[in-house]
Amino acid sequence: MQTPADKHQATRRVTLLSVGVNCMLGAAKVIVGWIVGSAAMVADGVHSFSDLVTDGFVLAASHYGHQGPDHDHHYGHGRIETLATLFLGSVLIFVAGAIAWSSLERLLSAARIPPPGIGAILLTALALLAKEWLFHITRRVAKRIGSKMLEANAWHHRSDVFSTGVVMVALISSQFGVTWIDTLAAVIVGLLVGKVGWDLLWESGRELVDTALPVATQEEMRRMAMSVPGVRGIHDLRTRQSAGRTMLDLHVVVPPRISVSEGHEIGNEVSRRLRNGFPALTDLTFHVDPEDDAGEGDPSRFPGLPLRPEVEAALARHWSSLPVWSEIHEMELHYLEGAVMVVICLDEASPRDSLTVAHDLEQRAVDIDWLSRVEVRRLAGTPYVPEDDIPVTKGDNGRPS
Repeated sequence: MQTPADKHQATRRVTLLSVGVNCMLGAAKVIVGWIVGSAAMVADGVHSFSDLVTDGFVLAASHYGHQGPDHDHHYGHGRIETLATLFLGSVLIFVAGAIAWSSLERLLSAARIPPPGIGAILLTALALLAKEWLFHITRRVAKRIGSKMLEANAWHHRSDVFSTGVVMVALISSQFGVTWIDTLAAVIVGLLVGKVGWDLLWESGRELVDTALPVATQEEMRRMAMSVPGVRGIHDLRTRQSAGRTMLDLHVVVPPRISVSEGHEIGNEVSRRLRNGFPALTDLTFHVDPEDDAGEGDPSRFPGLPLRPEVEAALARHWSSLPVWSEIHEMELHYLEGAVMVVICLDEASPRDSLTVAHDLEQRAVDIDWLSRVEVRRLAGTPYVPEDDIPVTKGDNGRPS
C-alpha cells in the first residue's frame, strides 16, 4: 500500500520527465520548422509547448494535494488551481486562434513553401515515438499508484501522437510538392491546441459551479452505503468536485431507537467504505437520521419540538402528583414522526403494571400536543450510575431537576 508521499513523488518524477521531453520537442520543432518554412511543424512545436500547461496542472494538483486546510481555507486550496486553469485555458484558445489565422492567411496568399527535407521528417518521426513512449510510461505509473489524474495526462500524450502524425503527413506531402497540405495541417494543429484550451475551460468551469459526479457514480455510492448493516436508507446525497478531489454529503437513515453512539458508528462505517471504494473522495460529511425525511426540506426552517429541559418540566407539572413519579429511574426521549415519544424506566421489582402505568401517564398528559405516546420499560435492578451520568436527577420533592 503506497503512502500519499510515495504517490506524490511518483507523480512528480514522471511529470517532470514529460516536461523535459515536451520542452526539447517544442524547441526543436519550432526551430526546424522556421528554418525549413513549415507552418505545420511550427504549429506542432507550439502544441508541444502547450502540453507543459497540462504537466504544470498535474504538478500543481499533486503539490496542493499535500497541503492541508489552513485557517483561511478550510476546504483546502484546490480552487486556486481551478482559477489558474481558467486563465491558461483562455490563453491556449487565443494562441490556437493566432495559429489558425496565420495559416489561413498563408494559404490564401499562395505563399511558396519549400520542401522541408528529410531532417524535418525524421525529427517529426522521433517526436511521434517520444510521445508514444511518454504515453506508455505515464499510464503504467498511473495504474501503479491508482491516479486518475495521471492516467488522463497519459491519454493526453496519446492525443499528441495523432496530431504529430497529421504533421508528418503534411511534411511528406510538401516534400513531394503538395504544399497546401502543410498549411491545412497547421490549421488542424491549431484547432487541436484550441480544443485543449476549451477542455480546460469547460472542466474548470464545471468545478466552479459545483457540478455533481455522473449519476452512475452517485448510484454506486448509494449502493455501497446501503450495504452497511444498520443502514435503512440514504437520501440527500450530494457530490461536487474540486481540483481532482471529490466531496460528498449524505443523510444516513438508521433504526430510530438505537443509541446515539451506535448510529454514529454506523455513519462512520459508511464513511470508511465510501473512502475505500472511491479514492478521490477527500471530504465526506454524513448526517444520521432516525427516520427518512427525504424531500421535507431543511428542518431548521420549521418550528422544532421541545428539548429535554422543557419536556421534563411539562411532564413534571402533569405527573408529579402520581405515586409512580418517584419510581422513575430514567427517561428516554425519542423524536419521531413530528412528536416526542417518552420511555420511562421503572425498577423491575415495582408492583405496578406497565401497561396501566403507561395508560395513566398518557391520560394525565393528554393536553400536551407534542407527546405521541408513553412506554414503560423495566430495569433489572438499579445499577450504579456515576452522578454526572444520571439523565434525570430528582430534588427533595421527587421531581426531576
